Amino acid sequence: MVGIIGIAIIFIMVFGGYMAAGGKMGIILKSLPFEMIMIAGAAAGAFVLSNDGAAIKHTLKDVKKVFKGPQWRPEDYRDLLCLLFELIRLARQNPVAVEEHIEAPAKSAMFGRYPRIQQDHAAVELICDTMRSASMNYDDPHQVEEVLEKQLEVNLHHAMHSPHALQSVADGLPALGIVAAVLGVIKTMGSIDQPPEILGKMIGGALVGTFLGVFLAYGLVGPFAAKLKTVIEEDSHFYKLIREVLVANLHNHAANICIEVGRQNTPHHFRPSYSALEEALKAVKSEAA
Repeated sequence: MVGIIGIAIIFIMVFGGYMAAGGKMGIILKSLPFEMIMIAGAAAGAFVLSNDGAAIKHTLKDVKKVFKGPQWRPEDYRDLLCLLFELIRLARQNPVAVEEHIEAPAKSAMFGRYPRIQQDHAAVELICDTMRSASMNYDDPHQVEEVLEKQLEVNLHHAMHSPHALQSVADGLPALGIVAAVLGVIKTMGSIDQPPEILGKMIGGALVGTFLGVFLAYGLVGPFAAKLKTVIEEDSHFYKLIREVLVANLHNHAANICIEVGRQNTPHHFRPSYSALEEALKAVKSEAA
């Protein structure tokens, strides 16, 4: 919703200001289809040329995040802490019993209580792989932490391809607008024998290309890339929380301390309060009892 409001403000301020200053939309609307074909078409072609099929699909899918915002909500962070608490407590009480959950999380009743987390392959894989490492008696928590850090970096680097691809398109749009404008000038020079009023409209139409390239770059595609980058960075905190809690577990801290470490490392606007989390953990304990 916020994204749609932003787009509306951009169009209203730009074109509203232009019309309030006495500008006429006729010249823009007449030239817009042809200029859009040249500029947007060339930008789309460059995007396809510079990316493979998987990257193209990934980027187009990620554009929805501009409007939907981060995947994870405050309640998801609370649920994640509860899930990790259950797993850590069970692993310490009965190491054999926890194996059925980490070996088959899709069938696990424990994971099943948190369907949004269970459906996220990256989160489940990170939890299960780390818990499996703990069950293999890794004696160096720092080594596991380093492995997790590298894994998170790789995942973040892969996720960042979409905003980088969009930003590359944004960077090229002003130049493509100049290309369209130059073609318009060439067309105008071929009609130099026409009256000034006709030449003026043709030159105005040519300048629409420059305007459109800059407008699309800095008014739409560039902000899309920036917003998408912000959303991906926000979601990455969810996976960092998993690392913090499970590494604390490898250091043999008490289960409650591990969860508090995770809570303290949760971004402030997603962080559950101490009392709210305590109530959620009490509910988990009562269900297990």
